Amino acid sequence: MRYVVIGNPIAHSKSPQIHTAFAAQFALAPFSYERLLAPLEDFDGTVRSFVAAGGGGCNVTVPFKEAAYELASELTERAAAAGAVNTLVVRKDGSLLGDNTDGAGLVADLLRHRSLTGLRILVLGAGGAARGVLLPLATEQPASITLANRTASKALLLVDALSAKTSVPLQACGFAEIAGSFDVVINATSASLGGERIPLPPNVFAANALAYDMMYGKGETPFLAQAREAGVPLRVDGLGMLVGQAAEAFRLWTGHQPDVAPVLAEMRAGLAA
Repeated sequence: MRYVVIGNPIAHSKSPQIHTAFAAQFALAPFSYERLLAPLEDFDGTVRSFVAAGGGGCNVTVPFKEAAYELASELTERAAAAGAVNTLVVRKDGSLLGDNTDGAGLVADLLRHRSLTGLRILVLGAGGAARGVLLPLATEQPASITLANRTASKALLLVDALSAKTSVPLQACGFAEIAGSFDVVINATSASLGGERIPLPPNVFAANALAYDMMYGKGETPFLAQAREAGVPLRVDGLGMLVGQAAEAFRLWTGHQPDVAPVLAEMRAGLAA
């Protein structure tokens, strides 16, 4: 069984460590998982060569998630809703099933901390990261999901595109128009990568709120620092989402559902080292 993660750049990817740990849980052999650098102008050719050599599946990272969406022979519902593919499954006839496991990874990580049923959720950002998680969040039947973005029109376009696919109320606004308090606030922007803070109203976090940043690092992200200063008791970074989306891809490829907890603990220890 041979699998890869494809991107450009790709040397930083932690996916080989994660998937090798998953395979060890089931004593899968032979099993290999490697990084594969694709030329920016030839993602399709890289995938086709991998498939022709007997590859079983690919994870796809930046900047190729949209290219994988176009290349896939068939899309899952969540990949279609996300408009991007981060997992390709090679089927027996050589065709490619495109899926997006980011939302499943996020939801699984959130559920380790609390149920989402009946809660008010605020998602910050209206890019690809947000698009991929809105419908998976809605499957948990929260009271509502509000999407806020620096440019309100972009959030509105995304909400309009997805509203018909769920009975959960979806709303859109700009950062300056955020109204009320929320039980779960999720940062799906890239602000933490640049060390930026997000302009949020002071009462955005409800009592006992959960603050979640899709970004992660060795230390506290700027968004989680904001949440701490606002008195938020539960603050979680995106490392669990990374491991969780990998676990969903591993299940799709192998039929085995790995135990995320020990792998997450190993990754967390590696960040602290």
